[in-house]
Amino acid sequence: MTEPNRGPAWLVLPTYNEAENIEPFVAAVRANLPADARILIVDDGSPDGTGERADRLAERHPNVAVLHRREKEGLGPAYIAGFRRALASGAGLVLEMDSDFSHDPAYLPRLLDASRTADLVIGSRYVAGGGVSDWGIVRRAISRGGSVYSRLVLGVEVHDLTGGFKCFRREVLEAIDLDSIEVRGYAFQVEMTYRAIQLGFKVVEVPIVFRDRRAGDSKMDSAIVAEAVFQLPRLRFGSHHVQRAERPREEPTVEEA
Repeated sequence: MTEPNRGPAWLVLPTYNEAENIEPFVAAVRANLPADARILIVDDGSPDGTGERADRLAERHPNVAVLHRREKEGLGPAYIAGFRRALASGAGLVLEMDSDFSHDPAYLPRLLDASRTADLVIGSRYVAGGGVSDWGIVRRAISRGGSVYSRLVLGVEVHDLTGGFKCFRREVLEAIDLDSIEVRGYAFQVEMTYRAIQLGFKVVEVPIVFRDRRAGDSKMDSAIVAEAVFQLPRLRFGSHHVQRAERPREEPTVEEA
């Protein structure tokens, strides 16, 4: 694959009640991103002051911007709003990750490097060299079971379909009909990867170790899990039709790096 001319990388960080994490986290990601990269914090009206702290970061650092949303609508809508802002601002690559240190900023160069030969790079817990730490047996079983269930229902070879540490080429986001994505929770991650595969884009998984958040409360709840269980069959067997990318491509490929 020839690397096209492209704009800078944008990192989109949705936040809700991450006041304890956002300042040290932004410092960590800035240290691991190229000098021309941009960071976009998308805050869904956090009542704990996350948005105000994000504004102070943007005042201090020219490469940090903040998108304020009035209320918490879910992970999917927050990411889509961030993707649209990044694309409109000329992003060549768009990264996403959790802002609570569960995704280690030290892995950012690994994802960016893999994006030279891939359309979508996934930081994967479930390929050789990847893993999770600080989790109990039950949570490990739920996470791995969710990924296995997703693979079986959708019939794809990605090992970590539920992972949220990714790097998209802008062409992938431009080809996906973002208006038609209705899922709000973590099933959003599955749908974005599935659509990229269906559109013929090359997906590569690179190993990461996922760690439990440093501070604050997890956003996972039973409603989010239920949404994923019931939405995945719709993706594969429902009436929604994925239009293939206009530019010629080989058959969809999924690889490990």
